Amino acid sequence: MAAVTGIRQAIRWGLRHGLIRRAVERRVREGDLTARLMMDPDVIADPFAHYDSLREQGRLVDNTLVLNTAHHDVSTAILRSTDFGVVGGPSGRAPAALRHAVRAGGRGPLGPVEPPSMLATDPPDHTRYRKLVTRAFSARAVAALRSRTEEIAAALLDEMAAKGRRADLIDDYASLLPATVIAEMLGAPVEMRRQFLEWGAGGALSLDAGLTFRQFRGSERNLAALQDWMRGHFERIRRHPGEDILSTLVHAQSEEGRLTEDELTSIAMLLLAAGFETTVNLIGNGVALLTSNPDQLALLRAEPQRWPAAVDEVLRVDSPVQRTGRIAHRDTVVAGERISAGQVVVIMLGGANRDPAVFRDPNRFDVMRPNAGDHLAFSSGAHFCLGAGLARMEGEVGLRALFDRFPDLALDGAPHRRPTRVLRGYDAMPVRLSTADVDAATVDA
Repeated sequence: MAAVTGIRQAIRWGLRHGLIRRAVERRVREGDLTARLMMDPDVIADPFAHYDSLREQGRLVDNTLVLNTAHHDVSTAILRSTDFGVVGGPSGRAPAALRHAVRAGGRGPLGPVEPPSMLATDPPDHTRYRKLVTRAFSARAVAALRSRTEEIAAALLDEMAAKGRRADLIDDYASLLPATVIAEMLGAPVEMRRQFLEWGAGGALSLDAGLTFRQFRGSERNLAALQDWMRGHFERIRRHPGEDILSTLVHAQSEEGRLTEDELTSIAMLLLAAGFETTVNLIGNGVALLTSNPDQLALLRAEPQRWPAAVDEVLRVDSPVQRTGRIAHRDTVVAGERISAGQVVVIMLGGANRDPAVFRDPNRFDVMRPNAGDHLAFSSGAHFCLGAGLARMEGEVGLRALFDRFPDLALDGAPHRRPTRVLRGYDAMPVRLSTADVDAATVDA
């Protein structure tokens, strides 16, 4: 049985990643820029000059596999157009090879890029899923969570200071803040937050195309573990329902018949993982930008009311999500560009967010930028990030509390980028804390 399972997993990898990886590696050897943005470690580490080069090649760049764009207007138009949908969804509009890849090799664990994930479904199913959870992420709900988020941030900073004058900002703070908030929102055990982060990091790899077999196996292992835990948790909720989001979803599934077991599980897994993935990257990227731009940090200290705009500027300059994809349902024209039915477009969100046609001096980090909020870091249209308001609030609270507590915080060595390509952030960031605050924390302890 194990041998058969391993063979099926190898088939899944080959059809979903192996063939893509081989095709892209060939294009890398030929010097194709879009392929290098997928596979070249040096380009992935610092992609922004390469986005500029891509933009100069055209508004839609065809690499014989997909179309690519780093233009803000083209990206926005495609994301908002009903002529496009998510790639590989169940609508039947995806290329035959992609539909076959989703079905072949037997079924793996539920993941974020395969139906019934909200990331992989179009209306009407996508609309139905979102309606079940939208209220929990409304502006009013997020505002009500601010004081609790501030309490969590303060407690984590106390713990970080008590450890000494050095810390890992990601492990000790940036990851735990959103993981604690989303666990409490969902009614998941907060004591499991580090386990959730581990499963989420492994599952996040599945967002990337062209994984190695080792990466694919690790990703499926983490997704399977999270899926198994979640389904066990549903049984506990059915016995002891609460007032949290997961209890609401279980009620919708069991009492109203509005969700299948797979739909319930997929939505819950995505809410949990997405609830911290974007914010971990937002806080880490924000610390890197602010510590390397002390003049901008000084502006925020002098005018703290600018923190919300500063968070948008972090999202624009170093977007936690760098790319997404759409497929044309029909022949169409968007932003003056003709696109044929069945063509896939890779939208470089990180490049669109530095489009000089929209953002003046786009590579400059400027917390006073008047149109920073025009970024596409949370996508746009039907798939605009459900938790955007929560992520913005957590980013503002988390960054402001950190620099208020440790005004002299500085990097203490080179931070390490996480291995993902769609998601851009850090998995380690050594920092040196303010001496006076650490000494005070030690005395209090």
